[in-house]
Amino acid sequence: MRRILWIVGAAALALPSIAMATSSSARSAAEKQCRTERTQMTSATFTATYATNKSKSNAFGKCVSHRTSQNTADENSAQTSAEAQCRSQQSADSTGFSTKYGTGKNGKNAFGKCVSQTAHSMSTKTETTQVSAEENAAKQCRSEQSSDAAAFKAKYGTGAQKANAFGRCVSQKARAQEQHTSS
Repeated sequence: MRRILWIVGAAALALPSIAMATSSSARSAAEKQCRTERTQMTSATFTATYATNKSKSNAFGKCVSHRTSQNTADENSAQTSAEAQCRSQQSADSTGFSTKYGTGKNGKNAFGKCVSQTAHSMSTKTETTQVSAEENAAKQCRSEQSSDAAAFKAKYGTGAQKANAFGRCVSQKARAQEQHTSS
């Protein structure tokens, strides 16, 4: 009985580390994306896009949180799509598939290698598109805001102060650009 409890306990401790591996990968990529985005946008635009607190000091953390969430969803979606794509390739030509993706004497790891390579490629492409869409949206919003700040706040802002207008503008425009790109 003690042995069974020990095995169950060890398995329960292993699960969070597996989940954290995916999360740390997505978070690491998110940090790099946010650094690049901050450089591309200028600091003021980056802060206006992501900061939510009164002192506007939490922009980088909010960006990383936003990107981590997107990256995790992208990785999960890419994994599912890659598995289907690799199954299709494998069923079309199993020998060629093993030769192309497999390593070692028998090439038995071909399916895993295919899924890994394909999913990584797909998620990287999606993440790049999302970052680019947000950078472009921020530039458009900055331009729109500079032409008429009061109208801009009225159009995009919510609440009494309408202080979230810039972030909402970027979010709306980026989402529209991503949908246009994906269709």
